[in-house]
Order: sequence, then structure tokens, then C-alpha cells
Amino acid sequence: MRKIVLAVVLALLFLPLSETVSKAASSFNDVSTGHRAYKEIKYLFDGKIVTGSLDGYFNPGKIVTRGEAAAMIGRALNLNETKRSTQFSDVGSQYFASGYIQAAADAKIITGYKDGSFKPNNPVNRGEMAVILSKAFNYNFGGTLSGAAKALMTRGISGGMADGTFGSDLATIRADFSVFLARAINYKLRLNPTENFSLERTVTASSLNVRSGPSTAYPAVGSLVKGTKVEVAYSVGQWLYVRSGSTEGLVHSAYLDADIDTGNDNILSQQTIVIDAGHGGKDPGAIGYGLKEKDIVLNTALKVKALLAKSPFQYKLTRETDVYLALDERIDIAEDADADVFVSIHANAFNGSAKGSETYYYAAKNTNTADSKLLATKIQDRLIAAGKLNDRGVKNGNYHVLRENGMPAVLTELGFIDNKGDNAKLASPSWRDAAAKAIYYGILDYYKAKGFDVSDLY
Repeated sequence: MRKIVLAVVLALLFLPLSETVSKAASSFNDVSTGHRAYKEIKYLFDGKIVTGSLDGYFNPGKIVTRGEAAAMIGRALNLNETKRSTQFSDVGSQYFASGYIQAAADAKIITGYKDGSFKPNNPVNRGEMAVILSKAFNYNFGGTLSGAAKALMTRGISGGMADGTFGSDLATIRADFSVFLARAINYKLRLNPTENFSLERTVTASSLNVRSGPSTAYPAVGSLVKGTKVEVAYSVGQWLYVRSGSTEGLVHSAYLDADIDTGNDNILSQQTIVIDAGHGGKDPGAIGYGLKEKDIVLNTALKVKALLAKSPFQYKLTRETDVYLALDERIDIAEDADADVFVSIHANAFNGSAKGSETYYYAAKNTNTADSKLLATKIQDRLIAAGKLNDRGVKNGNYHVLRENGMPAVLTELGFIDNKGDNAKLASPSWRDAAAKAIYYGILDYYKAKGFDVSDLY
């Protein structure tokens, strides 16, 4: 449920209530050629991703708002800018960035708040900025602020703060957002300008201009003829950064052969999986033969995490240590991560006589019921095949983490901890390996049934 922030852009970007004017970055009154962000600001200006104010100022030290961030990201990715009604209660159709905000929300690059608002005038801190950029450019960041910061720093998009931290809680200013966005678009602007050109595709147009940025506003740096093989590094919306001989730059994916559709990786990388290890801390869960449910399910969840880490999916665990979380906290974590799938892992108990695995979904009449049932069915089928336990089926469960969740959500009971046979399996590290793989494969089966290409992930 795949899976954002920046300086003022385009008309009304820096002064949202007044007219803006295009002014060369080199002549901004407050951005000289010696300014630390001059190259990046000029690069974005050249592509009409940013403009200055009517009186010739860029305001590089001004704090970026959520609305401004959505607009700049929207320009960079060529999202639909048409002003229109949005899903957010506080973003009307006449708001300068309404089109970009809705388009970015549809692409799961940005999210709103639980009350249905977007708060377009709220400032964006550096951690939020990192998450937005990671989602926009399909970086695997684990659904966390620290993961997003790491994604930017390892790519040379950010060098971090002088004290060695990323400064996630600090407000983002326009100069910094411009630097990070420009470096995400064009790797040659990064601190360590290297990239892996791992795909090969073929030009299908009779003549294809290679440009310095992701729009026709950028100048051509070369031209390729039909049939030319190109190496592809990464995507910027529908544009791709390619290399052919000494020619490098961005081309629109529509002019490369059909295999260029990087939709599989990109779409999957916009999907966020939340794994919830039940109980924890002061709440041990069920207990049987010396085993505690909280320990078994946490160990299994960590094994699922290790499998997800090798996939294009974004992922997050509600807990990775022995801590107590209230039920509402678990849902908050999933919603804050804008999760597409929620899987809660538990172990059962019932006077020692019951045995087997079962998986629950909440059978209410809402938009997620069918998907939740599908996900529950796929995971249950895999668990039974791998775990060799009694099949107790897929059931309706009126559990808080299912009922109150805003996404496809399931709760799987691995086995009965107070049943001697099931307990022996739950106690076995190799069996928990198999259970983790079953949950992971069940998630893949779900996405396959939804039309995603996951064939390379099994």
C-alpha cells in the first residue's frame, strides 16, 4: 500500500500568493556563483523545477513547506500538475500545488494525517525530506527515517551534518532541498559520482535526444539512432538515466524497447510491508513448555525481515526487540509507514489439546476485505505446506490490529505453544526459518495474484 518535500516551485512556489518570474540562477540577488548550492539551484532552474520570486530572490535559507515540497517533487517527476480536488480536507482545488499533492499521494510519495488533512503549510524536517526523496526515487530504506537518511548518504546525495549525524529533526531549507533533489536526479552532481548501469535496452525512435535533465526543458547533450543499445542506471519518473559510449543523460522511457519498463522493480519498491511481532516486553503472550510467545514470534519476524531486505519491497517491523507496544501503537507504526500490507505474527494456546496453524482477516464490508482474505489465504497455504501442521484454515477475526487497520491486514497463528507437538516445532530454529519463508512467500503469492511480477523473488 506502496510505501514526501521541498522548496517553492513554479508559479507561486516561493511566494505562493504572488506571481513568480523566471530569473537566471546566476542573477538571483541571494544566490551568487560562489553560493554552496549554486550548481544545484541552477540545474533545477534550467529544467523549470524551481523559479525565483518576482523581485529576483531565491530565498535559499527559507524553510520548505509540505506543499512546496510536493510541488518541487512533482515538477522533477513530471507528475500531473493540473489543479483539482484532492483527498485532503485542507487542500482545495485552487491551492497552487493541489495537482502535485494529489498526484504524489496517488504515487504514494507523500501521505496525509489521520484526520484527513495534509497540512500543506507545515515545515518539512530533514528526516521527512529524506523519506520523501527515497520514495520518489525508489530507494530501499526500510520505511524508517534512519533508513532514508542512510539511503541519501550512501549515494552521496547528502554528506550529513558536521557532527556526523543526518540532522533529521532540523528544518529543511530551500538550498538543501535543492541540493538533494538535484543530486537525486543527476548522479554527476553527487559527492561520489558513481552509478551502476545494470540494465540494457534498445532505442526504438528514429532519433532520440539525450538530455541533461528529465524534461524537454533541459538541453540535449547527444542523440541516439534507432537500434542503439543503451545501459540504464535508474529512473526519474518516466525518464531514465542512460549511457551509450561517451554519451550520458536522461531519455524518456517511451522511446526505448518495451522491456525498459522498470515498473516491476519500481512498483514493488513503492510497496511497504509491515511485520508485527505480537506481544513483547511486559506482555509475554501465551506460554508453554518453557517457551514464551513473544520470543518465538519476534524471532520469526526478524527472519521475515531478513528475507524482505533482499527484495525491492520497503519494509518495517513494529518491534525488533523485546519491548511492549500497545495495539494502537502498532497500527500507528503501520499507518505512519504508509504500509500496503500488515502481517501480525502470533502463537496460539488452548489447554494443550488444540493444534495447527490458522490465519485471520477482518471480514467487514470495506475496501480491504477482499485483499485481506486473499493475503490470509496465500500465507495460510504456504504455512501448511512448509510447517507440516494441522490446517485450521482462514477465518474471520475481530482483532484490534485487523479491525482498526486501514490496509490489507492479517494475523497468523503459527501453532499452539501449549501443544507438545506444535511446541517442538515452534522451539526449532529450522522450523521458524521455514515459517518465515512461508510468510514471505505468501506475501509474494499475494502480490502475484494482484498482477505484480515477483517471479525473480522466490
